[in-house]
Amino acid sequence: MSKVNVGVIGVGAMGYNHVRVYSELPNANLMAVSDVVKGTMTEVSKEFNTVGFVDYDNILKMPEIEVVSVCVPTTYHYEVVMSAIEHGKNVLVEKPIAFTLDEAKEMVEAAHDAGVKLATGHVERFNPAVLEAKKLIDAGAIGDLVSASAKRLGPFPPRIKDVGVTIDLAIHEVDIMFYLLDSPASTVYANMGSKLEKCIYEDHAEIMMKFENGVIGILETNWLTPYKKRQLDITGVDGIISIDYIDQSVKVYGKNAQKVKVDHKEPLKEELNSFLSAVTNDEEPKITGEDGVHALKVVLAAMKSAKHKIPVNMNEC
Repeated sequence: MSKVNVGVIGVGAMGYNHVRVYSELPNANLMAVSDVVKGTMTEVSKEFNTVGFVDYDNILKMPEIEVVSVCVPTTYHYEVVMSAIEHGKNVLVEKPIAFTLDEAKEMVEAAHDAGVKLATGHVERFNPAVLEAKKLIDAGAIGDLVSASAKRLGPFPPRIKDVGVTIDLAIHEVDIMFYLLDSPASTVYANMGSKLEKCIYEDHAEIMMKFENGVIGILETNWLTPYKKRQLDITGVDGIISIDYIDQSVKVYGKNAQKVKVDHKEPLKEELNSFLSAVTNDEEPKITGEDGVHALKVVLAAMKSAKHKIPVNMNEC
């Protein structure tokens, strides 16, 4: 099996996991890591026996590196990804794809013009429970779809300093609903607020979306609940599919009631392996830059809706 030479830029919490997974994948050759915090960079590079840099440009200047994972804070995504594209690297950027919609669109266009692949790290798409639910929905297990209802709750993560809960957590469900319902959002309405003094952005959000196929999506997310809850229910005319992201379980209620057998896998490992395969086989990534743009567009519309207390038509965004 041929190996793809990779580098990871930003090796904090999420970036560390990218490094760990690349070191385990048989089709990856981890060549270098980078982090602006020298201590973090040194520790990770030693643990995984690879080269480490404080300046990420050193990774981009290595001609043998074909793929980079960009795991820096959201506000730096545009700068790092655009530089990586200019150096001819294929890029997987953690969600959200960018801080602004204009930045995201420019990144997608730049990757297309440069002939490199750009993928967005919406890791829940690779959760085995989501994949099984998709099969059931497409097979008509619950009939015509009516609604989707999600809860993504948990305690405040101190490491997140540049965005609120909408961009950090709600964006997961926005992307998953788009994927499972096979339809983009058309209208968004949201309420948001902040209860925590230590959080300068919104720490809870309630979002309602109408999709172009008529299905209604309802999402509750927060950084207030002292335990993690990751659940999604898809309702159809013939039943309900219930997904638990954490224990990777799927249950079907209704005419075809069943507890679905799910083979547990690490979603991040599936995601990175998929991207490396797309690069090797010159295929489109399963989660494209355009997918990242859609998810970002919806959460930004939700924030606009909450601010102005009005529904937002996605065609006007």
